Amino acid sequence: MTSGTVHPYNTLTPDRVLDAVESQGFLSDARILPLNSYENRVYQIGVEASDPVIVKFYRPQRWSQEQILEEHGFSHTLKEQELPVVAPLRNAEGRTLFEYEGFQFAIFPRQGGYAPELDNLDNLLILGRCLGRIHSLGATLPFEHRNAINLQRFGIDSVTYLLSHDFIPPSLKEAYQTLTSDLLHRLARIEKDCTFTLIRVHGDCHNGNILWRNNSPHFVDFDDTAMAPAIQDLWMLLSGDRQNQTVQMAEILEGYSEFFDFNPAELNLVEYFRTLRLLNYSAWLARRWEDPAFPMAFTWFNTERYWAEHILELREQLAALDEPPLAVFGQF
Repeated sequence: MTSGTVHPYNTLTPDRVLDAVESQGFLSDARILPLNSYENRVYQIGVEASDPVIVKFYRPQRWSQEQILEEHGFSHTLKEQELPVVAPLRNAEGRTLFEYEGFQFAIFPRQGGYAPELDNLDNLLILGRCLGRIHSLGATLPFEHRNAINLQRFGIDSVTYLLSHDFIPPSLKEAYQTLTSDLLHRLARIEKDCTFTLIRVHGDCHNGNILWRNNSPHFVDFDDTAMAPAIQDLWMLLSGDRQNQTVQMAEILEGYSEFFDFNPAELNLVEYFRTLRLLNYSAWLARRWEDPAFPMAFTWFNTERYWAEHILELREQLAALDEPPLAVFGQF
């Protein structure tokens, strides 16, 4: 998008949001609440004589229709197996993806809950069981249109994008280039040395995408569902120091292995995927900088201080890649 061009989301006015929802047969009571989402635009919409609904307007040109429908299909397949996922609503014709004045959108039931306490081992056991069931089904078929989470997309492409644009201060660009070159080579060696299988995964399984209620989780926002090793959905549940993470992973895998076999070799990929997420996050902010919501929400991104701290974080991550993987014992 060139300078001076109106960003598509600037045309997504409250009236247009309500009209889109009503185009699918809902009678709005005009209550509209923006929810915390930057990649897409998500709103809670009040409905006359009924519970509110959640409407997600997909970022234009990010996903193809086929990719979005694979997301929806996977969610519904999981839900049909009585897994705790929030799937998009179907209309009378069975459709889940709609279009209104250039925007693709989906409507979801509102699911109450709060982020789970990931330092609670009982919660991790329950989450492990749920993810084992999700992955058991995810391993039955591959995606045909969704992307894979891999070194090329999240690592190489991210670094290439940042180095070819003017976000990194000139005084720090050489340090970033040298460091990321070392990181990418190290990640390539880890990938080459580790045997793993790609399956359908949630893809962005942090606690903000899990709603906890009545001692049970509900998994939401499959927007980043992808092909990846199972560990991609597990490592983001870890927190604290190495000792804590070892105990946490053991608890997760105890529940997980009740429903799906875990490949212990994938423990070698915990820091691999953590590094890819760090690299991709900075590139994601840069790629979205022309969306007016991003400079307003992430004021610290385009600053020398941010890049100095990011480079320090990447140096620490390079050291973490050389540490032995988590040693979790048990039958997986």
